[in-house]
Amino acid sequence: MATPLFKHPAALIIILAALVLAGCSGAAAPQYDDDGGGNTASPAIRIPTLSAKAQAGAVAFNSNCVLCHGVNAAGTNQGPPLVHKIYEPGHHQDFAFRNAVRNGVMAHHWQFGNMPPVPGISDDDIAQIICYVRELQQANGIFEGSPC
Repeated sequence: MATPLFKHPAALIIILAALVLAGCSGAAAPQYDDDGGGNTASPAIRIPTLSAKAQAGAVAFNSNCVLCHGVNAAGTNQGPPLVHKIYEPGHHQDFAFRNAVRNGVMAHHWQFGNMPPVPGISDDDIAQIICYVRELQQANGIFEGSPC
């Protein structure tokens, strides 16, 4: 006789509720095309005229994030693209970005593994990076409204 995964249905309900509250629907992670070598190809990123805050964010992004998240946040084989619908403000609000930078985050949308915390980055730099990413997202049709 097979043993049930959960002996108590309430445990399953609690786990599913926790996933929903954490922003994870359980849906399959969106995928970019893989060239067979582990390199993900993202669509061409449209670069808008950036505000002064976003320009400062681009500098901070290139110093702290570009290795994994790619030029113009287009992603690499080390980290996901941030100019992607999954990171729009309605799904990943600014505090989620702040939390990921400060505390790291467990992988939950992509196959890249866990993101470690980013040491030595100031709150101002994080706010500018978020502004940069949001302006890129807005210019690429991810969301409408005020980016920063």
